[in-house]
Order: sequence, then C-alpha cells, then structure tokens
Amino acid sequence: MNEPRMPEGDAIVYCQGAFTSTYGKTAHGLVRFTRRYRVIAVIDASIAGEDAGRVLDGKANGIPIVASLDEAMAYRPSHFVIGLAPDGGRLDTDARRDVLQAVDLGLNIDSGLHQYLTEDSEIAGLAAQRGCLIRDVRKPPPIDQLHFFSGKIEQVDALKIAVLGTDSAIGKRTTAWRLVQGLDNAGIPAELIGTGQTAWLQGAQYGILLDSLVNDFVSGEIEHAVWRAWHETDASVLVIEGQGSLMNPAYPGGFEILAAGRPDVVILQHAPARKYYDGFPGYPIQPLAQQIQIIELLSGKPVVAVTINHEGIREDRVASICREITQDTRRPTVDVLLDGPQTLVKVVRALLSSR
Repeated sequence: MNEPRMPEGDAIVYCQGAFTSTYGKTAHGLVRFTRRYRVIAVIDASIAGEDAGRVLDGKANGIPIVASLDEAMAYRPSHFVIGLAPDGGRLDTDARRDVLQAVDLGLNIDSGLHQYLTEDSEIAGLAAQRGCLIRDVRKPPPIDQLHFFSGKIEQVDALKIAVLGTDSAIGKRTTAWRLVQGLDNAGIPAELIGTGQTAWLQGAQYGILLDSLVNDFVSGEIEHAVWRAWHETDASVLVIEGQGSLMNPAYPGGFEILAAGRPDVVILQHAPARKYYDGFPGYPIQPLAQQIQIIELLSGKPVVAVTINHEGIREDRVASICREITQDTRRPTVDVLLDGPQTLVKVVRALLSSR
C-alpha cells in the first residue's frame, strides 16, 4: 500500500462503549498520538461530554468525546476510524450499523479488525456508490508478496530494541513511540517497527500486521520490515513494537520478534497492579523476575530497562514503585507517560557509545 502524505485528513475515532476499557486500546493510541490523521473527536456515548485526553491520561488535549456519529459530523470529518479492538476483531450489530451510516455520509473508513469491511457486500457496495475509500488495515498482502526468513537481518547494524510486555494491552506500543520520539528529540535518529494495526493507524512507515499473517511468513516479514527500515533510513536505533506477551494464554507473542528481529536488547513493559492476564482472571501473570529470566534465556540478550503501566496505582505511588522495581531487578524503571522517555534515552545513549 503506497503511503499518502500525512496527515491525510480529519478523523473521528469510533469507540462506542469501550473507551474506558482495554477494548479501546486502538482509540487510546490515536488519541495520544498519530501522524496519519488529525483526530477531532471520539464517539462513545457512555462518557460523552468528556475530554478524551483527560479521561485517558488526566490531561485535557482538546479532543471531545461525543455520543453519536450525528454529533461528530458537526466537526466536519473526512475519516471514520474504528478504534475498537474487541476479542476476535469483529463488529457487533450496532457497530456495523454505525459503520454503514458513516459510509452513507461519504466518510472514508479505516478498520483494523479481522472482519474485512471490503468483503462485506453491503458496506462495500454503498462505499462504491458514495465514492469513499475503505481500508482494511489488517488484511495481509497476497502470499506471493510475503517474505520468508533469509538471514539478511544480520546486515542490520543499527541498534535493535524490542519493547516486549508481561501482558497484552499493557502499553508496549505507547512506550515504543515515546522512546522513538525521545530519541529523535535528542538528535538520535530512530524508527518504529510496528507489528499491529494501531501502529499503522498512527502512521508507522515500517512494520507488519503480525496476527493476520500466515505463520510460515511471520519471521520473514519481521526480518524484512526491520531490514527495510535500516536500508531505507539513516536510523541509528530501530524500536520493535511487541505483541501480546510470552506466556499470555490467548495472545502469546514475542517469540518471533526475538527469533527473527534479533534485537540487541529488550525493554519490558509491566503493570505492577495487574495480577491476572488481561481478560483471563484464572491465569495469574508470572512474576516480573521470572519474565525477565525467560526473555533473557530465550534471546540471549539483556533486558536493559523496565517500563511500567500505572493502571490501578495512585500517581503519588508510582515513583516509589519504580524505585522498588529498580532495587529488585537492578534495572532502571520508569513510567514514560508520567515521566517521559529521558531515562530510556540515557540507557540507549550508553548502549550506542559502548558499541
């Protein structure tokens, strides 16, 4: 898919009934940051009237939350972006009806669902009549365009950092973006390698849609995305977004990134207050020290920092929890949403100077 100039237009993010849950993580990413659009409103009737930034991070960012598409149209959008990330990646009946309404109003539709809207005859037919574009972000390329692992990853001499997590929907992508932005601001050229639909919606230039690829080509596609970012840019650092977690029962991820992306180091995202895997209360998350040990045994590479998600933690407790984790793991620990990426940038500077 050829990338147009960004931002592409004014987007409303559809997150009906889910903005305050992990099912709204795609919307969360777009509210925090995107190069692809100017986000002008979020749709979620359950919290209509609120500011999206204030709901998400406690800081207003001027993006209103409205109850319906009819209200959102007052902001004159060009794009309707589905910000839902439900289990299984499918729309319910009410959401599909709202998508049809958006198409009928002539809005371009971007969807990161497993349910491909371009293959829905009613939605696609109406889009053709209204002259609007539907993009199924998660639809994989044809098999003959996919890559098999070749070993060319060994050519890449940029520092490769994988941002993995102890669970799914825990903030890996957000931390990866904050690190890239912090490095760029420090004069260290960096590039994000996206591995999911939200990174694409945020404007990542390099990446894959890991969970929709045929398994035989996952490693090769990871390798090719990392290699291409190194080959086509002057990036000194390549930051690979993690997916799921190594031991999540429903979303095991990270194995292919470690094996094919061949990261030099790992940053591990963790939610100290989260006791069970997201959505699976019968499955306790293994202790942080065990997760670090497993990553280092699998990859042979060090976990150089821990980053935390402060959900369920009072803000005035975050600093002390970071200190406790640093003491226990002997690794720098930071919450990049509260404190920024400077600690991580310092770690990366040291790694670069020692190469």
